[in-house]
Amino acid sequence: MAVMEPRGRSLRQLDEVVPIAAAPPLARGSRPVSATGRHVGLGGSVEPDTLMRRYQHYALAGDFLASLLAGLLALFARFGAPAGAYLQLSLTLPVLWVLIIAGQRGYERRFLGTGTEEFRRVLQGGLVMFCAIAVVSYGLRSEVARGYVFLAIPATVLFTLLVRRQLRSWIYRLRARGLALQRVLVVGRADVVVSVIEKLDNEPQHGLVPVGACVPLAGAEVSHVQDVPVVGDPGRVLDAVEDTGAHVVAVVSHPDLSGQALRRLSWALEERGVELIVSPGIIEVAGPRLSIRPIAGLSLLHLERPSGNGGRMLGKLAFDRIVGTLLTVLALPVLAAIAIGVKLTSPGPVLYRQTRVGAGGREFTMLKFRSMVVDADGRRAALMALSDGNGVLFKLRRDPRVTRFGAVLRRFSLDELPQLLNVVRGDMSLVGPRPPLPEEVAGYSADAARRLKVRPGLTGLWQVSGRSDLNWEESLRLDLRYTDNWSIALDLSILWRTLRAVVKGAGAY
Repeated sequence: MAVMEPRGRSLRQLDEVVPIAAAPPLARGSRPVSATGRHVGLGGSVEPDTLMRRYQHYALAGDFLASLLAGLLALFARFGAPAGAYLQLSLTLPVLWVLIIAGQRGYERRFLGTGTEEFRRVLQGGLVMFCAIAVVSYGLRSEVARGYVFLAIPATVLFTLLVRRQLRSWIYRLRARGLALQRVLVVGRADVVVSVIEKLDNEPQHGLVPVGACVPLAGAEVSHVQDVPVVGDPGRVLDAVEDTGAHVVAVVSHPDLSGQALRRLSWALEERGVELIVSPGIIEVAGPRLSIRPIAGLSLLHLERPSGNGGRMLGKLAFDRIVGTLLTVLALPVLAAIAIGVKLTSPGPVLYRQTRVGAGGREFTMLKFRSMVVDADGRRAALMALSDGNGVLFKLRRDPRVTRFGAVLRRFSLDELPQLLNVVRGDMSLVGPRPPLPEEVAGYSADAARRLKVRPGLTGLWQVSGRSDLNWEESLRLDLRYTDNWSIALDLSILWRTLRAVVKGAGAY
């Protein structure tokens, strides 16, 4: 793996190296500069631990209020006026809901403020609360009104997810301003350290900012890696922690820091109140697929196989069919209006049919509203040299084949709405990889062919992460990430983010 430098130089290509001794150590409490050029501070009096405690308290209070509001809405919607027993139940639900979320470990810091695990535990809590009410109702032989339950529980989950989403936006804004960031000392091989630093700098919402690196020098002394100061080799991690004031030490791919040596390092960091995280070298794998299995005194990392079939896949299929049908019915007036608009603004059919490749390599006919002139396919060859695509996909920002009405449809992705019928038929999913053309699949590498393990989606990570602005490698990485780590919670998160992406219209042409 090449060691990439944003300024065009790698560690192997440094013409002017600066001895480490020439780079003075960072004093604890100083304000280092991150690889993005920002001054990295602790936000004055806002420490990372303080911020996460606030997040926990706000999440607990928000969950309580969300359940209280949901219970009262269900009470008035079902009975029209407060009823004695159901009023008591509505006031009890918030306490039960908070206890259930706590039981699902939904208030643990490692799940808060990043990733989909926080939302997944809320969804699990909704299922647990539904089962708990059913069991209690049966045990007391006092049937709770189904209308009340089927309003209160989904509303509780929905309101809670909205609260958590607002909290997530709040903490992201603070971190984007450089507040309450955790300083990270990255330790390991130079090439892997560079990769980790790049990822942390590209995703500051996680609240981790690299402030120092410990890499094997191999006779070459350098002062910085990716604009992050090199403060020694892996043998002086503890000194580097003192120099940088690090809150976290991240150990990545270093053979000398494993086994007993890593154990002793964890003890030493524990005494200093510094967290230790270890990268196993596995990339693009979501948390639910990873688990630790202690065997014979060893902590073994177990990697679960992606869910390609079984109960979870049947659940996804049922979710797609049910929600797809509901969305199709709700969208009928919009579909009719768009169909009339297409027919009145350009000659030709309303729908555009194109062969795409679905799960397992099976071909199907994908539907779209026609947004181009009728002979668009015949004119494509003459425009290939002007492509703004990513090297694999053909795209033009100013495509002369697009009609005026079609440009509006494409701007807000309204031309994709007929694919709801593909979802209902089972050819596509609401969320999944982009549906490829047969000629694209013919040129797939072994890695790219893995995209075909799940049904293509009406939307996906590619849709909410840049759409046509992404290069092929980035598009493929996002599709493979989804293929290996999909879950209902991730699907719901992507559907929510899709609404914002469609409104903004970024990357759509």
